[in-house]
Amino acid sequence: MAIANLSTEQQILREIRRQDGNRRAVRIWLGFVLLALFCLVIVGGATRLTNSGLSITEWKPIHGVIPPLNAAQWEEEFKLYQRIPEYEQMNSGMTVDEFKGIFWWEWAHRLIARGIGVIFALPLIYFWITGRVERRLRWPLFGILILGGLQGAIGWWMVSSGLSVRTDVSQYRLATHLVMACLIFASCMWIMRGLSPHSDDPAPTPSSHVWAGAIAAFALFQIYLGALVAGLDAGFTYNTWPLMDGALVPSDLLIQQPAWINFFENPKTVQFVHRLGAYTLFALTLVNMIIALTAAPSTTHARRAVVLFALVTIQAAIGIATLLLEVPLHWGLLHQAGALVVFGFAIANWRGFCGEYPRETMISERE
Repeated sequence: MAIANLSTEQQILREIRRQDGNRRAVRIWLGFVLLALFCLVIVGGATRLTNSGLSITEWKPIHGVIPPLNAAQWEEEFKLYQRIPEYEQMNSGMTVDEFKGIFWWEWAHRLIARGIGVIFALPLIYFWITGRVERRLRWPLFGILILGGLQGAIGWWMVSSGLSVRTDVSQYRLATHLVMACLIFASCMWIMRGLSPHSDDPAPTPSSHVWAGAIAAFALFQIYLGALVAGLDAGFTYNTWPLMDGALVPSDLLIQQPAWINFFENPKTVQFVHRLGAYTLFALTLVNMIIALTAAPSTTHARRAVVLFALVTIQAAIGIATLLLEVPLHWGLLHQAGALVVFGFAIANWRGFCGEYPRETMISERE
């Protein structure tokens, strides 16, 4: 009996080591996916800030990988761009060489998006076939792949809004595109964090996980507001801080009718609300840090709360600098990168209260 028990324990230990190796491999893969998604969002931000998003007027998921290769092809691509309102009303004197400058941003953004599809789909197929992906995660990961395909369609839906009447894309569709990117990013982060070892430190309070979830949700909402700011060029309306051109609450926030439309289409109101969102997120993370340090000092949860507050503080400082400098490209990109870092860490912090995914061997053993 003792020998049989020893043999069973050895089998369980071997299975645990095998799962540890599999989890490590999946974490590394998802880490690369997250890095690629981060780059994609930054290049997407550069595409927006350089007004390059409408430079490619057709959606060719396969053939679009190959850019123009000679003068004739460049001329053909440029003629397509010359048909849209953005060229006619804003860039009518543009040369082919100047067109190339905006074309490459949009082309790079689409190429990275296609590349992410490959680096996500192929390893997923391999891990699935070889049994390295745990059963509980197979369909969630497949769901992320489907969301990626949907995101491509949303991207074209966004671009198409600026090809007929408008000289830019719809701020609503831009916000949808960015929020979907963040949801895909969050899903990968959530799963990767769930496959990582977790601390046994108790949560500071019984509601800590709810508080962490609320912070993550509000960070996403703040990114949504930032997308509206970008879509309306609202970053150029008030370039003073802490007041908005001398006023704490400007007088022209509700000039459009009906009043609610100002919160989506009035650049001044959108920037004002984005500022309020930043102050709110700062306050939420400050209170979260104080509670964690008071209730559970020297724990992993308290350290995460400090890091989260520090990231939000740095992001706020970057946002203020970006505003005062009137949104130069590098500062705008740094602000967008900071937003994704804050959101990603908020998701990881939230997942940290849920614990590591239970091991399938342990589930089987209990059953």
